[in-house]
Amino acid sequence: MPTLSRLPVVDLPTPAPRGARCGPVVESPVAPASGPVTRLVDRYGRTARDLRLSVTDRCNLRCTYCMPAQGMDWLATPELLTVAEIARLARLAVERLGIERIRITGGEPLLRRDLEEVVAAVAGLRTRSGGAVDVGLTTNGLGLDKRAASLRAAGLGRVNVSLDSLEPAEYTAITRRDRLEDVLRGIVAAQEAGLSPVKINAVAVAGALEERAPRLLAESLRRGWQLRFIEHMPLGPHETWRPQEVVGRDEVLRVLAEAGFRLTEIGRANRRPATLWRVSAGRGAHGSHPEGVVGVISSVTVPFCSDCDRTRVTADGRLMTCLFSSRETDLRGPMRSGASDEEIIELWAAATWGKPLAHGSDEPWDAPDGFERPARTMSAIGG
Repeated sequence: MPTLSRLPVVDLPTPAPRGARCGPVVESPVAPASGPVTRLVDRYGRTARDLRLSVTDRCNLRCTYCMPAQGMDWLATPELLTVAEIARLARLAVERLGIERIRITGGEPLLRRDLEEVVAAVAGLRTRSGGAVDVGLTTNGLGLDKRAASLRAAGLGRVNVSLDSLEPAEYTAITRRDRLEDVLRGIVAAQEAGLSPVKINAVAVAGALEERAPRLLAESLRRGWQLRFIEHMPLGPHETWRPQEVVGRDEVLRVLAEAGFRLTEIGRANRRPATLWRVSAGRGAHGSHPEGVVGVISSVTVPFCSDCDRTRVTADGRLMTCLFSSRETDLRGPMRSGASDEEIIELWAAATWGKPLAHGSDEPWDAPDGFERPARTMSAIGG
């Protein structure tokens, strides 16, 4: 890749992980392609097709596993990417670099008043095959009841809603806000607007899993939601995460099976993060339930680094090739300094080429060459 010395780049060194459990990998790094950059390929042969695009770091909840009760130091508005800047990066990603799916994230993206403009700009793009880009949104659901229809009209295809509990007191304790009914109204509005499927993201944490998980699954099946349990990742306040307390995939499946759900593994489709199981009709602790699908995203206990196809841009325009990366490449600065499309593409491609083999989150914390937490928390990266 050419050296773009005149462009300001933040590119901090990342310690190499010592072999995270990520399944089969390409044993020998591939050679870089010559000629014009047409896709985002790393040294291990993985090609990025999924862009996680954060539009804000702000959030109106204070989930205990995500941020401190007092919140965080939010980015000033001038630091955020504008709609035009977001649209430009999305265009380059889809039309020039082969991205096929874009998920808009936060913080809480609904806090951006111009979110419909962002969605319209992204949804209007066409992939190389001529099809529409797959546009999704990850949200906590607050305010979704008022905007689901307008977001759908702008081109949004589907939503993931964070919902860890259906018990009002428990939800309030987790999020530090008494807003469960508002979230449920938002989910109903999303379904009525045709945002399908509605996926529910629930962080699996120790303590109340036996009660919480079966009820979430039973209610998701009843209401037509697709439930995803997500392992607790080390991306919140440091004191809230210990590797020995991670509730892994096997534990989630055990709890669901003991509650009466019959599960048949489907697998991971199209390199998506979740491993899926078909839930057969049966009777468990929460009564009879219809058939459906449940997923587990096991980023910690069973990482999927070997076929990861994601690339990420933060709300202030920093490129991250991995959710756990301590390396960031500045795209906003070059854009605002007049960089051409080709120069932005070269920066993006060069950063992707340096993507590490695995994130290393199963390494001992005191290992000198083991895992190092990223400088940002999840809300500042974009899920």
